[in-house]
Amino acid sequence: MSKANLLDRRAVVATLLKDRKGMVAVGGLGASTNDMAAAGDHDRNFYLWGGMGGAVMMGLGLALAQPDVPVVVITGDGEMLMGMGSLATVGMQKPGNLSIVVLDNERYGETGGQTSHTSSVADLVGVAKACGIADVRAITTMAEVEGLVPQLHDVMSGPRFANVKIDGANVERILPMRDGNFIVNRIRNSLGFPPL
Repeated sequence: MSKANLLDRRAVVATLLKDRKGMVAVGGLGASTNDMAAAGDHDRNFYLWGGMGGAVMMGLGLALAQPDVPVVVITGDGEMLMGMGSLATVGMQKPGNLSIVVLDNERYGETGGQTSHTSSVADLVGVAKACGIADVRAITTMAEVEGLVPQLHDVMSGPRFANVKIDGANVERILPMRDGNFIVNRIRNSLGFPPL
């Protein structure tokens, strides 16, 4: 992969979440959750802490439970590599309202920036397609990111998977709320359910 002209992660996430309407966004471990918070805290942001590999399954559960609500999972390549089996379950269940966006900087950012498998042998787009997800995209331009945005609101034609090549810049951490009970109940309230 060429290291030139890789996308700014914060600009990508801000674009994905702009004018989000009723969409629920699930952030993966670490940087993607910080990117969501940097784009603006929201009642329908579900921030994961310490659950590496679980973002797609959390998003799948939400999508199946709320089929009329668009759900987007925004996670990193390291977490997606850890949770690759979740793509097979998504491909089997085929929730029309689920979108998975991987921010791929080819690094394990949470453990020191070691090179991840996506820098050489792992093709996450190919894996998603092989798992039965028909709408798969390899995104390298902001125009492609902008083209994806309307699809995130479509609750009928998913699931969809996009691997977005981002730069490896170290950006300021914007730490969102870390109280899991509060986050769950805030989302439940926004969906019209009582607190747990």
